[in-house]
Amino acid sequence: MRDKVKPDGKWVFDAEVADAFDDMLERSIPQYDVMRDACHALAMRYAKPRTVICDIGCSRGGAMERLVSALGAYNQHIGLEISHPMLEAARARFEGYIKCGVVDIREADLRTAIIPSNASVIMSVLTIQFVPIEYRQSILSRVYEALNPGGVLILVEKVLGISTGIDEAFTSVYYDMKRANGYNEEDIARKRAALEGVLVPVTEGMNREFMRAAGFVYIDTFWRWMNFAGWLAIKK
Repeated sequence: MRDKVKPDGKWVFDAEVADAFDDMLERSIPQYDVMRDACHALAMRYAKPRTVICDIGCSRGGAMERLVSALGAYNQHIGLEISHPMLEAARARFEGYIKCGVVDIREADLRTAIIPSNASVIMSVLTIQFVPIEYRQSILSRVYEALNPGGVLILVEKVLGISTGIDEAFTSVYYDMKRANGYNEEDIARKRAALEGVLVPVTEGMNREFMRAAGFVYIDTFWRWMNFAGWLAIKK
């Protein structure tokens, strides 16, 4: 469904957003297909048979779907999500796989959620940025504990520039991209106001510090576009 969401108030992942979510991502996230393909390729490389592959903040299950199709019953695929409309969409998408025990879509609040253990891959794509900053270290520490040795975190976040001027430059280019993708000035202004205080990015350096403090030693950037970044972090 085409994204025609015009938020009035703070941003929520309601039924209207869930219905338009795929189009919203494709037109709002730069190099969306490139980023998703990179996440998928890395997950495939590090996934081990008879382990858990987990997507924290799985939304409608789009990222999970390719992995489930490729790996199937060789792994248990678990998605964590807090939005009820997103949960319903993901459970409908994987109905058959859920019935046979290959997929499990769980309602979870990441501030307190138990991250499934025996994981070889945990993905967090544009999720932790929506969790209050004071909980992010705890989330990444729980992710680290849930991973098997050699397991990986694939983390994608919107980020701040290292200075006000650089951040403003990145943001300006980003809004030009949104205009080119069909969003008008009202759309951009409404969503910016709605997301203020809800989506709270931090710098790339701070994200790395969170990962290091959780226990990750090997951390590298696999994708970067202006104020968006993706990292691969490996548990020793």
